[in-house]
Amino acid sequence: MGNDKETPEERRERLRQKEFQNPASSVNGSNLADVVGGLGWKGAGIFFLLIIIGMIIYSLFFR
Repeated sequence: MGNDKETPEERRERLRQKEFQNPASSVNGSNLADVVGGLGWKGAGIFFLLIIIGMIIYSLFFR
C-alpha cells in the first residue's frame, strides 16, 4: 500500500477518514483540529489572526 511514501498530511487524512467510517470510535463533529488540520503553520496563523482581528472589529462596532 505504500505507507512509507505518503506525507504526514496524507496519513492524518487517511486515519481521519478511517475514523469516520467507524462512528463508535469518536463523536463525528467538526472541531478546530478538522478546520486547521489541512492548513500548514502559516495558514493556521493567518486563520487565527483573522479570527482575532474580526473579534476586535466586532467589539469596536457593537459595543
